[in-house]
Amino acid sequence: MSHKSIKQRKRGITMKNQRETILTGDRPTGKLHLGHYVGSLKNRVALQDVYNTFIIIADFQVLIDHLEDSHKVKTNIKEITLDYLGAGIDPAQTTIFIQSVVPQLAELTVYLSMLVTVSRLRRNPTVKSEAQRIGVDSEQDNITYGFLGYPVSQAADILLFRAHCVPAGEDQRPHIEQTRELANRFNKVFGKVFPLPELLISETPRLPGIFGEGKMSKSLGNAIYLSDSAEEVRRKVMSMYTDPTRKHASDPGHIEGNVVFTYLDAFDSDFERVADLKNKYQVGGIGDIELKNHLFEVLMNFLRPMQKRRNEFEKHPDYIQQVLKDGCARAVEIGEETMKLVRKAVGYNYADLFSAK
Repeated sequence: MSHKSIKQRKRGITMKNQRETILTGDRPTGKLHLGHYVGSLKNRVALQDVYNTFIIIADFQVLIDHLEDSHKVKTNIKEITLDYLGAGIDPAQTTIFIQSVVPQLAELTVYLSMLVTVSRLRRNPTVKSEAQRIGVDSEQDNITYGFLGYPVSQAADILLFRAHCVPAGEDQRPHIEQTRELANRFNKVFGKVFPLPELLISETPRLPGIFGEGKMSKSLGNAIYLSDSAEEVRRKVMSMYTDPTRKHASDPGHIEGNVVFTYLDAFDSDFERVADLKNKYQVGGIGDIELKNHLFEVLMNFLRPMQKRRNEFEKHPDYIQQVLKDGCARAVEIGEETMKLVRKAVGYNYADLFSAK
């Protein structure tokens, strides 16, 4: 499957002076954190003036492993929208919409589900890893229809808007490949309707959790949220994993695997200063506390403007509601345009059946 980096793709689109479509999004399981920003939000803000951008709040997909938490989704949608706006997503350039409010997504999911076998879904590496994470076996009967069909639902999200590109990390490659397979299969069986979306690889490495294990995640309790107070950020930074072999500030330290330096690389724009800190740390010229205090200041300098914008938007709930209402209306409009093409291709355009004689 072809793919380009975010930077390569942005340069190419700018040169061609045309706007292609991208689809990206999040499940509303809670507030967004620094890992979300590094992995996706930063790129979305940078690309929204180049692409026709859709951001889906995938509330249906929350039910795959959060059935008992469905009552929290409405609040989470508000919080995630505030995080988008605080980070710099502009509703005038980007359509933010809620998955379950767009009925065409469910309709397209049905069509696509007829084009893929159960065995192919079971082979999807992401399905396997996610099944393992929630304690089910993708090869056995304890997996739900909805969970196994998650890649089909995600494909419908992308294809309904005929997205050309999906900005995501390498871990999402299996989903994009399956989406391309489904689009290609539909086009061959019924006639060409869908472009084959490309994966836009993020150039930023995945941000680890503050304790050094795995990615930053709400479920692991290792995240710094975009809306965290200064006190919360300080507490989390001070608990960060550094170098377990180092007993004193004067001891030589290791950079590799040191989470503090991973975060400095991601958020401190003064690269010469970071390089100097690394040199000092390696020869025992700076202690962990001093280093963490510096990271705290760097993170707060980054978060304060974002939090200020977020707090201003939070004072205007009617505006947040209107952003979502307008976004959902546009998504329905674009989705219906696509479904007219789909129904015509399949031969299920029954409008003449009910027209007045």
